Amino acid sequence: MNPARATQELKHFRADTHIHTCLSPCGDLEMGPRDIAAQSRHAGLDMIAVCDHNSAENAGAVMRAGDRLGLAVLPGLEICSREEVHVVALFETLESAHQMQEFVYARLPGENQRAVWGEQIVANEKNEVLGENPRLLIGATTLNLYEIVAQVHACGGLCIASHVDRPAYSLIGNLGFIPPDLDIDGIEVSFRVPLSRARESVNGIAGYPCVTASDAHFLKDIGRAWYGLQMASPCFAELRMALKGEDGRKIIAN
Repeated sequence: MNPARATQELKHFRADTHIHTCLSPCGDLEMGPRDIAAQSRHAGLDMIAVCDHNSAENAGAVMRAGDRLGLAVLPGLEICSREEVHVVALFETLESAHQMQEFVYARLPGENQRAVWGEQIVANEKNEVLGENPRLLIGATTLNLYEIVAQVHACGGLCIASHVDRPAYSLIGNLGFIPPDLDIDGIEVSFRVPLSRARESVNGIAGYPCVTASDAHFLKDIGRAWYGLQMASPCFAELRMALKGEDGRKIIAN
């Protein structure tokens, strides 16, 4: 145990670490950076993470909007593996998230068709439209799960398996189990499963740090699922310790 960290005053915070913006083609156009930050605060959240499909292009705008409201915002991506499994990648800095984004972009085939998949809006912290992303963000990358986890860690990030209780686009739903040699940092259950009952409801997740999140694509859904954190402050470093259960930091089921 680190004595300096152990003596810090630990508080309780609310986190929703899987929120989409108007950049995700399945996300509503109302999911502008400014409104996401405002709604997150209204929902009583202290920390959120922006995890658009295979991209972090709107993360910086939400971070800036959140900073004005005292909301901690982590930059991230929800990456789709070639097995069509979704994983959430969270980072401490926008630079690290963009480094991961470039790695993903180089391995993301296809172009978006607005009429089929929807618009992919890049916006600033004032909700002003800056342009559209032409890539097929909703698609699967050519990366396997092991390659994604390894690169997320190489960029200093955390890798969490998305909504493992769902039958589609999830680690358990698609593979049937969690490979024991897959070095994930945690697993996420959807709003459909109360975090307090997740381990008894979802087979195969015992032994993994477990969180829940809204996976919000609409403003009204932000905070529909959240988890508590006992830590010194709402930030990436403290979240990493909470996932590991270090120095009194921990996840609290709501």
